[in-house]
Amino acid sequence: MNESTKDLVLPDDTPVDLDAEFRDSNIEEVLAKLDRELIGLLPVKTRIRETAALLLVDRVRKKLNLSAVSPTLHMSFTGNPGTGKTTVAMRMAEILHRLGYVREGHLISVTRDDLVGQYIGHTAPKTKEIIKKAMGGVLFIDEAYYLYKPENERDYGAESIEILLQVMENNRDDLVVILAGYKDRMDKFFHSNPGMRSRIAHHIDFPDYSAEELLIIAKLMLAEQNYRFSAEAEKAFAEYIPLRMKLEHFANARSIRNALDRARMRQANRLFAGAKKSLTKIDLITIEAEEIYASRVFLDGQVDLDGDEMVEEKKDEVTKD
Repeated sequence: MNESTKDLVLPDDTPVDLDAEFRDSNIEEVLAKLDRELIGLLPVKTRIRETAALLLVDRVRKKLNLSAVSPTLHMSFTGNPGTGKTTVAMRMAEILHRLGYVREGHLISVTRDDLVGQYIGHTAPKTKEIIKKAMGGVLFIDEAYYLYKPENERDYGAESIEILLQVMENNRDDLVVILAGYKDRMDKFFHSNPGMRSRIAHHIDFPDYSAEELLIIAKLMLAEQNYRFSAEAEKAFAEYIPLRMKLEHFANARSIRNALDRARMRQANRLFAGAKKSLTKIDLITIEAEEIYASRVFLDGQVDLDGDEMVEEKKDEVTKD
């Protein structure tokens, strides 16, 4: 924009076509994709649509010389594991790109280990390298509260936070940072790091899925892999979900995916070891009730531990099904 255009004052009755701007941006395609990918999460989807609307209006305001500075877009996603935070972050990156707020729209997903070094002088290069990769897109930091460990005087997470704060302030027109994790821990993190809290403009809480929603998610997951429940297996899995939700290490859709992986393994073993030699396509794609009822959740009220969800909280458990 040249100086003459910049200083131009447009009349108050200058027409504005928001519908045309919305169509031209193609963000409806991204929002529709988000609806298809994630069951439920209405509060989250509403907030994403509201944020997209805010950014769309801001883009129009810029065209009319009504916006002086870029809006702060850094975000906090809070909620339990398996509630879709990473997926929403990916779609948010697409929206930001299509509206022109980031150059490339890619997502770089990291944890503390990617940012913080173990020795003096290691943290700054690691953090700066990740930031370099994320520039022009979105940096998604999962379990961000692990960056801050005040109980350890020799911890280098504070150095990484300081670098991030500078970049979030000075490069906010080229990088959006999304911090994610459990809500209570994120609240404590922000309380201990007011500089980080002041740079976060959008706080979105991700609710847990209901048992009904998790059953729909399970059926969609199976369909994506060309499997399906038999009628009896669907009833069995509907019984499984509320039982699993009451046990430790439950991680919403992640736990459902792991349960289905185990069911597929049991189905394969049954087909391979069974007396039935003549199989059909329907045999290969159908999960039967026996694959569900074989879970330890039914047998002894215990979690199936192989490949489970909450690795960080499981130290000395023995893998057993």
